[in-house]
Amino acid sequence: MTLAEQIEELENSRTNIRFAELVKICRGRFGDERTKGSHHIFKTPWPGDPRINLQKDGNKAKPYQVDQVVAALKKLLEMESRKTAASKGK
Repeated sequence: MTLAEQIEELENSRTNIRFAELVKICRGRFGDERTKGSHHIFKTPWPGDPRINLQKDGNKAKPYQVDQVVAALKKLLEMESRKTAASKGK
């Protein structure tokens, strides 16, 4: 699944995403998380926001956490687009 497709899927089912699925998406895009207590913290290739700090609360991901992941994925997509444009401009 492409990055754009993942973003669209998360946006369309924002309140019905399983926590395990959201973690799987983050691991695939950002690598393994650091776990501190119940928090799953993912390192992003940029400093600061959007940060990804997920906390399990039952089986479903919290909608605001889905929003955090969507924001991070959008930033990642933007970075990839700029990188591709820069390499074509050489």
